[in-house]
Amino acid sequence: MSEATNPLSIDADALAILYAKLLGETASISWAELQPFFARGALLWVSPQLDLVAVGLALAQDDKASISAWLAAEQVGKISPSQAEDWLQRDPSLWSVVVAPWVLVQERLAK
Repeated sequence: MSEATNPLSIDADALAILYAKLLGETASISWAELQPFFARGALLWVSPQLDLVAVGLALAQDDKASISAWLAAEQVGKISPSQAEDWLQRDPSLWSVVVAPWVLVQERLAK
């Protein structure tokens, strides 16, 4: 299928612009601020091994292949109650980006 017939295909420049836009919208956030999104089921955890913005870009592009692979590898998923409790207790440094209707969150690991 060519780019002309695939409405989800965009050129590399447009992808770079969207990536930069999402990168500019990332923010440090506390677990307390994320709890309402967790309660609504709108919060997705992203493994620290993945690029948070790249995952957001894949969601924005409806990249089913990448998203399915990350879900299957348990690198992306909904926050479990035990993970929510852990974050409540530890209050780790978290990084987030919104790709409606989702809020993606990633724990920032110390280097």
